[in-house]
Amino acid sequence: MSDADHLSAPVAKRVPRTRTFHGDEVVDEYFWLLDRDDPDTIAYLEAENAYTEAVTAHTKALQDEIFSEIKARTLETDLSVPAHRGGWWYYTRTVQGQQYAIHCRSRSEPELPDDATQPIVSPDDEQVLLDENELAGDSPYFALGAFDVSPDGRLLVFSTDFDGSEKYTLRVKDLERDQLLPDSVPDTYYSTAWSADGSTVFYTTVDEAMRPYRVWRHRLGTQASEDQIVHQEDDERFFADVDLTRSEAYIVISLGSSITSEVRVLPADAPGGEFQVLEPRRQGVEYTIDHSGGYFFIVHNDGAMDFELAKAPVASPGREHWSPVLPHEPGRRVVDVHAFAGHLVVALRRDGGTGLHVIPLRDGEPQPGHDIGFAEEVRTVRPGGNPEFDTDTFRLGYTSLATPSSIYDHNIQTRELRLRKRQPVLGDFDPEHYQTVREWATAEDGTEIPISLVRHRDTPADGTAPCVLYGYGSYEASMDPWFSIARLSLLDRGFVFAIAHVRGGGEMGRAWYEQGKMLAKRNTFTDFVACAQRLVAAGWTSHDRLVGRGGSAGGLLIGAVANLAPSDFAALVGEVPFVDALNTILDPSLPLTVIEWEEWGNPVESAEVYRYMKSYSPYENVQPVAYPAILATAGLNDPRVGYHEPAKWVAKLRATATGDRSLLLKTEMGAGHRGPSGRYDAWREEAFTLAFVIDSVPAVKRREAAV
Repeated sequence: MSDADHLSAPVAKRVPRTRTFHGDEVVDEYFWLLDRDDPDTIAYLEAENAYTEAVTAHTKALQDEIFSEIKARTLETDLSVPAHRGGWWYYTRTVQGQQYAIHCRSRSEPELPDDATQPIVSPDDEQVLLDENELAGDSPYFALGAFDVSPDGRLLVFSTDFDGSEKYTLRVKDLERDQLLPDSVPDTYYSTAWSADGSTVFYTTVDEAMRPYRVWRHRLGTQASEDQIVHQEDDERFFADVDLTRSEAYIVISLGSSITSEVRVLPADAPGGEFQVLEPRRQGVEYTIDHSGGYFFIVHNDGAMDFELAKAPVASPGREHWSPVLPHEPGRRVVDVHAFAGHLVVALRRDGGTGLHVIPLRDGEPQPGHDIGFAEEVRTVRPGGNPEFDTDTFRLGYTSLATPSSIYDHNIQTRELRLRKRQPVLGDFDPEHYQTVREWATAEDGTEIPISLVRHRDTPADGTAPCVLYGYGSYEASMDPWFSIARLSLLDRGFVFAIAHVRGGGEMGRAWYEQGKMLAKRNTFTDFVACAQRLVAAGWTSHDRLVGRGGSAGGLLIGAVANLAPSDFAALVGEVPFVDALNTILDPSLPLTVIEWEEWGNPVESAEVYRYMKSYSPYENVQPVAYPAILATAGLNDPRVGYHEPAKWVAKLRATATGDRSLLLKTEMGAGHRGPSGRYDAWREEAFTLAFVIDSVPAVKRREAAV
């Protein structure tokens, strides 16, 4: 079957939309695909799915093989490391054959088995709080949003989504009686916070643009129609979030745009009161807070590009009272602070890596601190689940490209690290069989771009190995090294896997982000190309064996790279890709557009921004050239990147591109931005993608028989 054989929508629906911006006429040939209520749109997407299934039918056996490998390496009946809070041990369990997690607690601490291959036995006093499998029922999609136990442990507020739209129905469960209360609130968003006495729940809702903009107060036992708005955020650039501090002393409303923030606080024992502004918003000033004793601890960038940690008295928390705890140090990005009764833990970034710094508190006053050290260079360390406020133990997560996700407890007094659990990998897996490497690419402007890389030690570095290069590069999000069971199916077939830490992310500090946004956005794309070229020059792979992959804003990266350097890649995978960037950012009525103007610029008002975005937006720059094989995925209910973006992009590629490589679109018709919700469904989806990747690199097909 050829690409020309795909089923298209009726010709009458192909009337383009024409608009003019800044004297430039914009013709959108596939604008009609935005109408998801039109039966022709649904028919088109279903036809594309059928076409993709037909084109990839010859990989079905490989898909099944990879799925079986993922399943065989995964301990399906498993238990998380229990976390202590308020006299209970909280944990989740998974059971073989079931898609979703079971949330539990017990008075006694469950023991993790010495032999990770053995099924987990629950303690005798286990209480099941929520079984996601029962909640999901026969629904093809299910997601749990909020999961928040009240401070006294009596009540649970949770929320559910059955279509991927990210609009959740909020419910409350009486844990002592094991029954749902009548309270029910539809169309809520993720965040919630309890009052100290468990009488009141705060939650958020979204506007028509899917922006969380209202914070509500709900008193248990009342109708949702009686709920009160405690904050409405009218600035369309700002998100609203609500949370309870670990100290359980304050309810916190966090308001933030891409570059500005504001925090409002309310004593948790006075839920009927009014929130007070900690420090009024000022354009370009960002800050977050936590609380311990008589202080708020504040991470901010006011006069500190890479942020610093300060403290302020609870009674007078305004900017004039902030005093440094960890002063600004260029190149050391202070990311976050976690406050406890007797210490602080600060998450840091330095030299492209992550770290944790512990600061003891004596009578509430910060003392000289210490770093938590690890040996591996290419690794990731992050705060773990730490619900208990008064504790001498800090839980953290650790992983690398070769080390499975690991949970450690760090004793603040003795500085001892205790490994609590390492993600089980069944079969003959041995981390010593894999090598992690840090490479550096030189960008067009001379900037050195870090690359994290892993391979099987038997994989040669002579240019013959296939390679997947992953990238993101937006919103200051860092793509730190992580372990993946599914990735082993590539590594054991002779693949190299690499992450390009391109500008626009946060790997190298705030300047790294600013050099890859707005009118510097092209650096993100050219950095990725430079990384691809470095991998080839260093002998890790060759251009005809190289596959690029990225999702969401990373999908924009993939789409831009397809136009910039199509001959540098054998294949490209764009998952829910933001490839119709210009048209989306030009339309304030679409979800999240106004918020995004601080990331990309405002092409509606600025001719310079308009011309710059048009120069890289993937949809506008499709050319009559031979593109690599391309797989684009979408979710029909995606509220973040509309399904129409990859649909339009693939349609234009297929109408314009030369060459004979497959250009495929796969749309999840009952899911959203995150794809399939159940773990087995997600494994099937990943097996499909990896089979496409392997099939796109001819050398791998010759090597499979030897694996």
